[in-house]
Amino acid sequence: MQLTNVSRREFMKQVAAGSAGILMLEPFLRIRESFAAALASVPRRPESASDFVQLREQYSLAPDVIYFNHGSIGTIPKPVQKAHEQYLRVCESNPWLYMWGGEWEAPREKVRSKAAAVLHCQPDEVAITHNTTEAFNLLAQGLPIGAGDEVLFSSINHPGASICWFHHSQKLGYTVRQFDFPVARAAELTEDELLDLYDRQISPRTRVLVFPYLDNMIGVRHPIHRLARLAKARGVRYVAVDAAQIVGMLPVSVGDSAVDVLATSPHKWLQAPKGLGLLYVRKAVQPDIHPMWVTWGQNRWKGTARIFEDYGTRNMPELLALGDAIAFNLRIAAEKREARLRHLWQFFRQRVTAHPKLEWRSPQHWPISASLYAVEVKGHKSTDVARLLFEKEGFVMRPFATKELNTLRITPNVFSTEEEMERFFVAIERYF
Repeated sequence: MQLTNVSRREFMKQVAAGSAGILMLEPFLRIRESFAAALASVPRRPESASDFVQLREQYSLAPDVIYFNHGSIGTIPKPVQKAHEQYLRVCESNPWLYMWGGEWEAPREKVRSKAAAVLHCQPDEVAITHNTTEAFNLLAQGLPIGAGDEVLFSSINHPGASICWFHHSQKLGYTVRQFDFPVARAAELTEDELLDLYDRQISPRTRVLVFPYLDNMIGVRHPIHRLARLAKARGVRYVAVDAAQIVGMLPVSVGDSAVDVLATSPHKWLQAPKGLGLLYVRKAVQPDIHPMWVTWGQNRWKGTARIFEDYGTRNMPELLALGDAIAFNLRIAAEKREARLRHLWQFFRQRVTAHPKLEWRSPQHWPISASLYAVEVKGHKSTDVARLLFEKEGFVMRPFATKELNTLRITPNVFSTEEEMERFFVAIERYF
């Protein structure tokens, strides 16, 4: 695709003639047309396993890599990569024009609307941030809490949603309490037991409850609607959810819940460029939170979640590509995506539980599980296992080695195959 380079003299002439907007929009529209054509080749309702396997052709993964690590970093589809590269090329042809000329403002807000549709909330409840950790730092220093107030979360809360509370509590005077999650019992947990666990931990002082929608170590999917209602009934003022591991993997609907804040990192399951985050802040609690950084836009964006954004010089090419990543994700019907991931989960779980050298360490019930599961290779350090399986067989997985865990975290996507999973079990027999 040939993209127009504009000289300063030509630009000034077109500004004088009132045609700068047309100049800016023309290459953008060509990128959109190219992306739409590429997206048309992605099946909307894949029916067979082979339909999903063919999706691998949409990615740049090396042929000798078996990628079971979407929980760390997702894979960007080729059409999204191409669109991202083209946005960047256009932007760099005249950075001032494309960053500040104004014509990309509407496309940017369309991305916000797409994100709101994914989260099932209103666009003015969505801030486009840099990652999930940023969102929790905003809360830890910006919520109206202090002496006598307690922030509560469990030991499976991600460090990015935990450490900030300890740090800012030293200055603001609130208390942080982390309780031990029964990791060893994860495989036998039920939804009601999970709710009871939190119910027993909430105290009259608990003003903020933080929990993962899906934790990143053992894959416990929290029933956010029931848990948020329970917390509010117990007097908790703010409920904040870390959804980095689920948005894009399974359907999320936050706008009709009692959740106040939900944050995610689109570079995982939405498969967007790195360096972007999404933050939902319920309309009613937006005035309660002091922004982490402020500049010229506080009055302009008052009454919306945009007051929580870094709205200076933005990474616009990546931001626009986020909209394309969302479009690619939505191309596959949600029920088809979940059915495929559940099938792979069930296939892998049955093979693990029948294997004498392996132990399943994640929930056994799909409603509180997901495409993120922990497996222990008995008698072997997970870090050593992960390294050997990568070097010998090309498996990419995340090892966890803690006081309670000695596991491999498996996070396949819809284009992962039963054959790849079988190769894992063959490798276990060969090397262990």
